[in-house]
Amino acid sequence: MSTTTIDTLRFATAGSVDDGKSTLVGRLLHDSKSVLTDQLEAVQRVSADRGQDAPDLALLTDGLRAEREQGITIDVAYRYFATPRRRFILADTPGHVQYTRNMVTGASTAELAIILVDARNGVVEQTLRHAAVAALLRVPHVVLAVNKMDLVGYEQEVFERIVEEFAGHAAELGLPSFTPIPVSAIVGDNVVDRSAHMDWYEGSALLEFLEKVPVGADPSDAPARFPVQYVIRDGEVRWYAGQLVSGSLRVGDRVTVQPSGETSEITGISVLGTEADAAYAAQSVSLRLADQRDVSRGDMITAGADSPALTQDVRAAVCHLADRPLRVGDRVLLRHTSRTVKAIVRDLGGAAELTANDLGRITLRTAEPLALDDYAVSRRTGAFIVIDPADGATLTAGMADLS
Repeated sequence: MSTTTIDTLRFATAGSVDDGKSTLVGRLLHDSKSVLTDQLEAVQRVSADRGQDAPDLALLTDGLRAEREQGITIDVAYRYFATPRRRFILADTPGHVQYTRNMVTGASTAELAIILVDARNGVVEQTLRHAAVAALLRVPHVVLAVNKMDLVGYEQEVFERIVEEFAGHAAELGLPSFTPIPVSAIVGDNVVDRSAHMDWYEGSALLEFLEKVPVGADPSDAPARFPVQYVIRDGEVRWYAGQLVSGSLRVGDRVTVQPSGETSEITGISVLGTEADAAYAAQSVSLRLADQRDVSRGDMITAGADSPALTQDVRAAVCHLADRPLRVGDRVLLRHTSRTVKAIVRDLGGAAELTANDLGRITLRTAEPLALDDYAVSRRTGAFIVIDPADGATLTAGMADLS
């Protein structure tokens, strides 16, 4: 008997206020029959209480009371649904500029981002900000969903003008490619089913595109990266526990411990308490080495010739997350995988400071070397956060740029 593996696509939505983002997500869930009966009944009841003739599908995702009252998205709302072809993890992120940091959270692990544009307004400042975040986070696939096409008479010229304008900005922002789709979320045109109102559009409906877009490369094919989280002593034997974030490791492999540079050989692998010959990303495993090396939490075990760069000078693109500004000269902590080191802010790309939701560039000098990958190569081992040493609050999310 043959079996078919159904993969999972993580994607995020973003758009300016009133672009219809939550309605699009609600329509996607409703028309793909991913809404429970009691959920739909609750939406119908609230909509009727407001005097609306039809269910307000945005309520399926706007879960916070403040969101329902204001009619906007504030928090990141995660939804899980599936079709016969694929499973989906959807992050509906806020549109306001003051919630850019929430979009960073939602899109940081996404393989696809849907950026909404109101067909009546075209490309606005927030559209470009969302495109910049998608480029910054190197989201592999981007969809430009031109919404509310019903309010512009489903005119092809309107759609093409918006796509052309967005394309010009995308190139400047470093967004290599995107897929434009004309939709009407409130009506359902080109969301789950192809629209009869836009016969000039020859592409896929949104859900069809989401079902067929290639999911990212298998992390097991990437270079092996094993950040050590715990050291477990079993008599005279030491096991090093953590998650293999990329690549694969086998018994007998020669490995290097970073940042010390010491080498050894894997003599044992334990997966869920059972001895194994090999481990693959993203398994949580324990490793035993042939030599009693000085390995501790925060070290990284690597294999093969493609080792990460060891550096104390960290350059990165960042999004500042905290209300407290970040300034040159600030002493901070930098957390990369399971390693936390002291650091000082050397430069902010010429800016005097970074405030909440700012996108910028940073240079830090760390007290100890870090085994960093370029974020363009690995989103897991090229990312880090900057922490306030006083209270442990997260200040900034960084994406290493080692070029």
